[in-house]
Amino acid sequence: MMSSQKPNILVTRRLPETIEARMATLFETHVNQDDVTLTSDDIVEGLEGKEVLVCSITDQIDADLIARLPKSVRLIAQFGNGIDNIDVEAAWAAGLTVTNTPSVLTEDTADMAMVLMLALPRRLVEGTQMLLRDRVWPGWSPTSMLGHRLRGKNLGIVGMGRIGTAVAQRAKAFGLNIHYFSRNRRPPAIETPLGATYWDDLDAMLEAVDIVSLHTPHTRETFHILSAERLQRMKAGSFVVNVSRPELVDEAALVDQIEAGHLSGAALDVFENRRGINPRLLALADTSKVVLTAHMASATLEARVEMGETVIVNIRAFMDGHPPPHRVLPDSAHNLRT
Repeated sequence: MMSSQKPNILVTRRLPETIEARMATLFETHVNQDDVTLTSDDIVEGLEGKEVLVCSITDQIDADLIARLPKSVRLIAQFGNGIDNIDVEAAWAAGLTVTNTPSVLTEDTADMAMVLMLALPRRLVEGTQMLLRDRVWPGWSPTSMLGHRLRGKNLGIVGMGRIGTAVAQRAKAFGLNIHYFSRNRRPPAIETPLGATYWDDLDAMLEAVDIVSLHTPHTRETFHILSAERLQRMKAGSFVVNVSRPELVDEAALVDQIEAGHLSGAALDVFENRRGINPRLLALADTSKVVLTAHMASATLEARVEMGETVIVNIRAFMDGHPPPHRVLPDSAHNLRT
């Protein structure tokens, strides 16, 4: 049975009003009302006497911070699917439980990938900006704003998990030929309806496809999976779409290949921003070689509410003495999962 005393939690960012209201009825909830990224000192101070940290990808929960956490803290409940910002190994060693919110972002993220896949070759952003900039339109002409059709092109998906498969389903409806590289081959029940071709050699796939869409988590193995060498090996005139993690792409090398004309462009919902957006990347966006969106792939109200509900479920299960349904284990502990 859950204790009659409400769990005491710190929420580092503002969440949808309905979620904050639900949390307030279930927990002693302390929300960062300023909705700006908290410093490590702010987090440590704010967690004094609290049992749960509800954090997001903007919070760096590294080994140093974990070592400083008050003894009262028992659970780190991530509001998000990705856990790049949390040192899960350090949390495990400290006896802390870590949870996340997988699965709820699949459809919205796949939608965004498809939007970006359309936006670049069909010059959607460029066409809008032209009208806003010029405030006049000379009218239609047979050679104005010519882009490229998607039907018949080859799409290479890197990572055929939930989101990659959802992207493939949408892309198939647009007439794209589906190719994929993944750690494990998908069963015929998934491959056959999609007409999907499996590649066990990423380099070979990159040379054969017109669009590369990334749908794999950031790990030691996937860091710069699109390296400078691989970007150079890609088919001339092809595009890169990334709605996953900025660390998957060597951004400087990507810029090099677009500037050199080897790649036609990129559509990015994630990009290196720790020191400000790369000016060269912004310059390519100004010339419509790159489409940039502000990490919006999961930015729907429905997704954010579902994420919040998942956080609540994880907290309640944990505080009730049950294994939370979305516990994250470090690589070293996977064989201990029961």
